[in-house]
Formats: sequence, structure tokens, C-alpha cells
Amino acid sequence: MRLVLLGMIALGAAAEPVTVGRFAMEVRSFHGKAQGLPSDDVLSVRVDAAGVVTAFTRTGAAALRDGKWVVSMEKAPAQVVRARDGRVAQARVDGLFLKAAGGAWQRLLPKTAERSWAPVDVRGVAFDSKDRLWFASPQGVGVLDGKVWTLYTGGDGLPYDDFTCVAAGEDGVVWFGTHLGAIRFDGQVWEYRQGLRWLPDDDVRAIAVNGNGDAWMATAKGLAVIERRPTTLAEKARVFETEIDKRHRRTPYQYVHPVVLKRPGDLTEWTQTDSDNDGLWTSMYGAGECFAYGATGSEEAGRRAKLAFEALRFLGTVTQGGEHPAPKGFVARSILPVSGPDPNLHATPERDRETQQTRDKRWKVITPRWPKSADGLWYWKTDTSSDELDGHYFFYGLYYDLVAKTPEEQQRVREHVAALTDHLVEHNFQLVDHDGKMTRWSIFNPEEINKNRDWWQERGMNSLSILAYLKVAEHITGDAKYAKAARYLIEKHGYDMNMLITKTHLGVGAGNQSDDEMIFMNFYSLLKYEKDPDLRQKALLSFRNHWENEAPELNPLFNFLYAAVASGQSYTDAYGTTDVSPKGEWLAESVDTLKRLPLDRVDWRATNSRRKDLVLLTEPVRDEGKRVTGYRVNGKVLPIDERYVGHWNHDPWTLDQGGNGRSLGDGGVYLLPYYMGLYHGFIRE
Repeated sequence: MRLVLLGMIALGAAAEPVTVGRFAMEVRSFHGKAQGLPSDDVLSVRVDAAGVVTAFTRTGAAALRDGKWVVSMEKAPAQVVRARDGRVAQARVDGLFLKAAGGAWQRLLPKTAERSWAPVDVRGVAFDSKDRLWFASPQGVGVLDGKVWTLYTGGDGLPYDDFTCVAAGEDGVVWFGTHLGAIRFDGQVWEYRQGLRWLPDDDVRAIAVNGNGDAWMATAKGLAVIERRPTTLAEKARVFETEIDKRHRRTPYQYVHPVVLKRPGDLTEWTQTDSDNDGLWTSMYGAGECFAYGATGSEEAGRRAKLAFEALRFLGTVTQGGEHPAPKGFVARSILPVSGPDPNLHATPERDRETQQTRDKRWKVITPRWPKSADGLWYWKTDTSSDELDGHYFFYGLYYDLVAKTPEEQQRVREHVAALTDHLVEHNFQLVDHDGKMTRWSIFNPEEINKNRDWWQERGMNSLSILAYLKVAEHITGDAKYAKAARYLIEKHGYDMNMLITKTHLGVGAGNQSDDEMIFMNFYSLLKYEKDPDLRQKALLSFRNHWENEAPELNPLFNFLYAAVASGQSYTDAYGTTDVSPKGEWLAESVDTLKRLPLDRVDWRATNSRRKDLVLLTEPVRDEGKRVTGYRVNGKVLPIDERYVGHWNHDPWTLDQGGNGRSLGDGGVYLLPYYMGLYHGFIRE
């Protein structure tokens, strides 16, 4: 009997779901001369008791009234910091000073059980909404609550300490301006706001916060406001889906991919582009829509998933016929219309040979790299890789189980999956191109991965990949020949043992996240359908070991892929039985990442290497020249709103990342883990 819902498959028991209601989503906007300020050069900012914002610029002041900046005759306020009980505080070069109502000035010398400070060059002070006194100096940050001091440095999570100002926010929140960004602290979590995603200039001169928690920041290049807008996870999903429909669907087949902006951050003009991974990214986007359909029953989600299937199916049909036909079942990487420029003018054999000689001795030289389709309408890209196939098979199982309703739809999936899998089996477990030779990366045969040292590093991962492909094909088609092929690889060539170490780790933070993305999807596909107890035990053990290395990455997709098949499962050996359910704060961290993932999908540069709250990775874990890598002192990577994530093959350990603001990512990176979490019961709204 065909299974309709993944929940009916022998998956692990779900963890107790997290109920997510409305939360504050941070969204920034900039104000300068173009928006009505007298000047971009903003010296200070004030928010009065009525919530009116006044900006003080180099050439005059303006107040924001009814959404428009109006010239104001106000002068910049004196920097008097006063508590409700009459206390007054001063930040001075020679120290931190406090005066009670009617009393004399006293210098404060903060002291805790672990630290004793005599701060000088104090850059800012503020009384928060709870009347606690905060100060910021090069030594760090301190707060006086009654008679008790708490002191913070980079070792406590303080991101940066070259301060310019301090401002009180809502409900005990405090903001700190620095010469390299702004910091928000709610007493538990430090948040760092740096770069053009958040600020027109990193040198923050002044901050003012309204009752809603919206923070206004003065810089030499304009005024920024970071608003805290109430939203839900579902509302975020609708925003991303609308954006994808507007900008990110390429060709009539609607491959989903980032676009290139004409001007940094300007969303009014863009150009669509292809990539080597059109199949992978469209598969992962489509998988999200499959989960959306399974979780919500939305017909629109089902329609989007069908579009994704047809796009992926066309990558198989477009390669058939024409002057350079590929063997049946071969899927292309991507397509381009013949009406556009000829991509073969750049993808030349000379370039291939240069790559082969200078970077990769196994790089494939193939002519043409972009053959024309039989109907003469499309160029299709050759040399398809294993990561493309990982995405395809991950999607096909979900689409077949959750979306394909009619016998005709189901048969369409069976035929396509059978053609692709037959191609692999009949060509000795590899993809063979139109030139009759294997592609560079889609190699799964035992002669190569077990006996050729060039493939030893991929041995475990590629063994897992082909076993997952065969299991998905067996599930969809019902044909026992795919199970027979898998048993051959296991019994004759030890692919089950290869799979026990899918990737050689040098420690947390090492490796290649593209590999991790592939591994997680394939373990999910394999364990979702595999019934053999021995193979399941090996897969669960290997997956558990791999997930534990990835857990600090705060990746909701990886966490949900693991939890969906490992929750409630165990591994038994001579030493006893081990529960392989995910441990720790993985679910709360996953939800937090989904909340934080910015609506702004522009690839703004994020510079984190000068932070004070980091532990740097060194050899042998990382040895990558000028690229600085590390993680926070809490053992986790930087939060997702403090780096740029295009897809989940992103390296979260690299501290300085992002681009020039001209690439606009699609929202598939959010939709897949969100809808997967909803479908598997990890999230409840």
C-alpha cells in the first residue's frame, strides 16, 4: 500500500513541540537627505515622551511627524542622565560618577566577587526602565542594581567594547553604540548590529529608543531605525513566497535561484541568473512546499511543489535527442534559453584544461559543455554532480508521498525516478555524460570509491548517497531490483560499513557544509524508508555522530532532518543501548534561528573578526589562509542575523562574510526548515 503521509512511516517520536506565537522581527530602514533630513551627517537623535523622533544633523534639526521630516528649531539635548529617584550619573574621562538628589558627586568603583574595576574613559551611562545604572568603558559594561554590580566583558558575551554611547530601551533593554556597530542587550542575549544590513555607517554616534523598542541611531551617513515589528513564522513564510514568485522564478519552468541587483540594496531592478546547482536549489525549495502541503493542505503549496517537480523532470527530458544526446535518464545541471548569449563562448575546452592543470586534476574536459536541446530552444548544462542528485532524490520521495495524488501524477514520478536510477545502475553506479564518460562528481561505484585514493575522502558520503537513491527509487517504483542493487553494494563492497564514517572530521567547525547538507538529506531519505534493522542501526549511529559535530551551527534544517528520523530511536552494541534522540537545546535554537533569519535577503557584508566574544579556530581544524574562522564563547556559531546565509551549504564558522549588496537570495532557505518543522510537529503555531 502506498504511504500518503510521512508521519505513517516508521519515524522517531517527535519532541515536545514549541508553540510559537507573535514575536518581534527586526527590520531596518535608513533616513537621510533623500528622505527629508537637512543632511546625511546626523550628530544626535532624541525620542520624546510622545514618541516623536528628532534628528540633529550638521546643518539643522528635523522632527518626524506623520511620516515626514519637518524642520525643527530644537537644539541637541544636554547629556544629563537622571533616574526617577533623582540620582544623576556622569560618564567622564576620569571615571564614572554618581550624585544622589541633593548630594555630592561620588566616583564609583564597580566590584564583584570576581572583578574589581576603576573605570576611566567612560563613554556612556544610562538608567534603564528599571532604574538600574549602566555604564560602558573600554574595560567593558557594568550595571548597578541597588547595591549589586554585574560586570561584562567579551568573555561574558559582550561583542565589542570601543563604545560611543549608551541608551535605555524597553523593559530593561539597553543599547550600546560603538565605533563598529551597535549592541542590544536584554539581560540574557547580546545582539550585534553591524554593516549595511543594519546601519548606514558602523560608527554610531547616538542612540534613542522608543517605547516599542525601535532603536534610532545617528551616523555620519544617515539615521537608521531598527524596528521591532510583531509577526509570526507563517507571516514570514508568506513574505518569502511572495518574493520568490515576484523575482526568483527563472524560465517558464520556474527554477528558483537568487537574482543580481542592478544597484546595491535596490530591489527595483534585477537580473535573473542560472547556477551549477539549479536542480539542487529548486529541489530544496520544492521540498519545502511539499512539507507545506503536508502540514497545511494548502493547494497553493501543492501547486508550487508540482511546478518544482516539472522543472526537475525537464532537466531529464531536455538532455534527450539533439546533436549531443545524453544516455537516457541523465539530468542536466541547468538550462538557458538559446535566445540568450551562447554559454559555450565562455565554457571552453581551454578553460577546462587550465582548471585541470591548476586546480583539479580530475576536472572534466567536455565539448560542448552546454549542448542544445532537440527542439533547439535550450542549452543544457553537462557534468552534473552528486549534490544535484542528493537534492533531486530528497525531493522526489517527499513529492511522491505528500503531493502526487492521482495515478497519472504518481506514474509520472515513477517513470522519471526509474529512468534516472536505471541510468546510475546500468552505468556502474555513476552518471555518464553525452561524451560517454562519467561526470566529475557523480561517482558511486566500488572501483573508484573503494580503490582509488582520489575518492577516499568521498567514500563514506558517496556510499550513503547511492544507498539513499536506491532506497527512494525502491519506495517510489516498488521495483525490487533497486533493493537488489543496494544489497550488492553492501554485501560485496561494504557500503554499509563505508557509511559509518560519512566524513572525516578534524573537530567541530571543520569540513565542508555542502557535504553536510548532502549527508543530512540522504540520511533522512534512507532512514525514512529503510526497514532492515542492521542497516538502520548503522545509519543511526553514523547520523548521530555526524549531527553532534554540526549541532553548534544553529541550523534548523540539519536539526529537523536529524530529529525527524532519530527521535525515540536507539543504538545497541556490546556496551549497551544508547538513545540517539537529539539532546540539548536544538529545538529552541532552531526556532530562534527561524525567528532571526532576516527578511532582508541582500548579501550585505558582515565583519565579525574584530569581535571580543570569539574563540578562533586554528590548525588542524582550519587552515585557510586569510579567512578567519571561529565561534562565540558560548560554544555556538554567530546567530543568523549577524552573518549572511544564502543556502544551507553556508559556512557559519567564517567570521567575515557576505558580498557587496548586489545579490538577493531567495527565501527557500527559510521555507524548507519552517515547513518541515511544522509538518513533523516540532513547531506549533
